[in-house]
This record gives sequence, structure tokens and C-alpha cells, in this order.
Amino acid sequence: MITKLPRWILWGGAVLAFSAGCVNTAALLGFTNLSVSHVTGNVSLFAAAIAYLDARSILYIGVLLLSFLSGAVLSGFIIGQASLKLGRRYGRALYIEAVLLLLSYWLYQQHDYLGHLAAAMACGLQNAMVATYSGAVIRTTHLTGLTSDMGAAIGNWLAGRPISKPTLGFQAIIWYCFCGGSALGAFLFNRVGYDALFVPIAIVTTAAFVYNYVSDRLPEKREVKREKRPS
Repeated sequence: MITKLPRWILWGGAVLAFSAGCVNTAALLGFTNLSVSHVTGNVSLFAAAIAYLDARSILYIGVLLLSFLSGAVLSGFIIGQASLKLGRRYGRALYIEAVLLLLSYWLYQQHDYLGHLAAAMACGLQNAMVATYSGAVIRTTHLTGLTSDMGAAIGNWLAGRPISKPTLGFQAIIWYCFCGGSALGAFLFNRVGYDALFVPIAIVTTAAFVYNYVSDRLPEKREVKREKRPS
């Protein structure tokens, strides 16, 4: 149970959820009309395509699902453990996500369906990047499980049972940030099309830079650097 939430996790979860909401809305409003930030709805569409023997949809949605999975695999390969800890290779993963989003933007501009796959891979990478903290599962690219957890916590609170208020507050922040990012994504897409993706690209790139700047100044890292200096 979370009793106190570090600021870097609070701010990181909020900005990444905002970014993911923006990306997903742009993807949904674009020519593919498919989500990139989660897989549940796409699995249902994949199953429907199988039922109707729609080979084209089976192939494309199947590859889309694999793209999200590939992003999560890449995240696990780069970062390693599932628990959040400042000083790991999150900065590198964020830079890769930014590159994937930039590639997605370029492909979308060519009206290339591969842009959707790059965006899905970026979301899979981000979602797996922030997995758990102090036993609480953290997801920043979709809200289904998070909304269920919030509802269960509120139910326990109404029943007079103890709950982790910092956890509930953090989940609410992620919920509203994802919703806010989605609203901005829709607003911008209606006016500038896929140029709306420059907002999440800027957010993720900035987050990577700030994270690396902060983590490089950790006391333990400074000690390691001193030990490596030649005497």
C-alpha cells in the first residue's frame, strides 16, 4: 500500500498519461479508426474479423496487437525489473518512444498504415515501462483496470474499510490527465490533423531529458563516477 508518493512518479505518471491520451485520440480520429493505447477493443475487433472471415482485418489488427506487445517486450528488455526505481534505464526507453512517435507521425503523413503500428509499439513500450510501485499497479495508456481499482477503493471506503488515499489520488490524477490529453488531441486533430502528435512527441522527449538529468545527479551515481575516475 502506498503511503507517500515520490514526486517523480506522480509527475511522470501524469504527463505520460496525458501524452498517451493525446496519441490515442489522434489515432482513433484518423483514417485507421483503431486504438493504439490498449488492446481490449482491438482484440474484440480481431475476433469479429475471424468470425466474418475478413482476412485483411485479421492480418492488420493482428499485426497491430503484436506491435503493442513488441513495445512491451522492448520495454522489458531495456528496463528489466517491473518495480519502479529512480536510476534505471527509463530515459533510454522514453527516447525510443519519442522516436517511434516521430516515425508514426511521418508515416501517418504518407497515409501509411504502418504509422499506426509504430504508435501502438510506442504505447506498448510506455505502458510496460511503469509497471508497479509499492505493490500498486501503474498503467498510463488505458483506464479500464485503473477505473476498476478506483471503484473498488471507493466501495471499500464507503463500507468503512481503510484504503490507501495516496493511491486513489494518484489513480484519479492519471484518469483525468489521460482524459485531458484525449480532449486536447481531439481539439488539435480537428484543426491540424496528425500535427497534433507533436504534443506527445515533445512531452515524451522532455520527460526523457528531465529524467536523465535528475537520475544522473543521484548521490549513488555521483559516487560511481568518482570511483571510475583515474587516480
